[in-house]
Amino acid sequence: MNAVVMQLTRRSLLGRKRAVLLVLLPTMLLLLALLVRWASGGNALNAVNLVDGFGLGTLVPLVCLLIGTGVVGTEIDDGSIVYLLAKPMPRRTILLSKLVVAWGAALVFAALPVVLAVLITAEDPGELAVAYGTTAVLAALAYTAVFTALSVLSRSAVIIGLLYALLWEGVLGGYVPGIKNVSIRQWALAAAEAILGEDRATTLAVVSAVSLSAGMILLAGVTVLAVVVAVRKLQTLPLTSGD
Repeated sequence: MNAVVMQLTRRSLLGRKRAVLLVLLPTMLLLLALLVRWASGGNALNAVNLVDGFGLGTLVPLVCLLIGTGVVGTEIDDGSIVYLLAKPMPRRTILLSKLVVAWGAALVFAALPVVLAVLITAEDPGELAVAYGTTAVLAALAYTAVFTALSVLSRSAVIIGLLYALLWEGVLGGYVPGIKNVSIRQWALAAAEAILGEDRATTLAVVSAVSLSAGMILLAGVTVLAVVVAVRKLQTLPLTSGD
């Protein structure tokens, strides 16, 4: 890790206009949680519907997309990445330093709001907050790695990421049986199901399309693969502002 790269990445990520969206999306979730609590009182099933639908289905992937494409992609697009790549520093160190900042931001702006939404909405949120907090953390780490890699691989990362986050993960990944098996959201949800236990998970309809072991292996595999691909691509990126 390189402290200078991490500091520059943090300033760049939180100093841009996208920082407004990083705050706006979690705020929307918390306002919805307050509205649900006011309208129906504390209810675990309402908390699950809100967090599983809007939290994991929309907020987490979109926030991670904003973060993942912001830590590297914007520098590649405007050509400023060449100044950093020209430094006598391994490119894997640059990528990993940026990714650590991205992961930290994802935990704050994506995973933490999910936990707070459960705490607001559910009457007895303890175990449910732990379950969905764990799921949100796992999903955020994987999403951020994937979107960071995508931003290094393609200049159309935001468009591709939006299609993936909203269509694949948000719609198809939540309802189409075959696609559920290859959904980061479903893999992470296996953790929540395991923490809640079979009986309560079934009652609250917290059911993953894959087993816990399969979900954790797939999440780890996708995360590691994304990091490796991003590092390899960055290592071959030429020192020209036009590429």
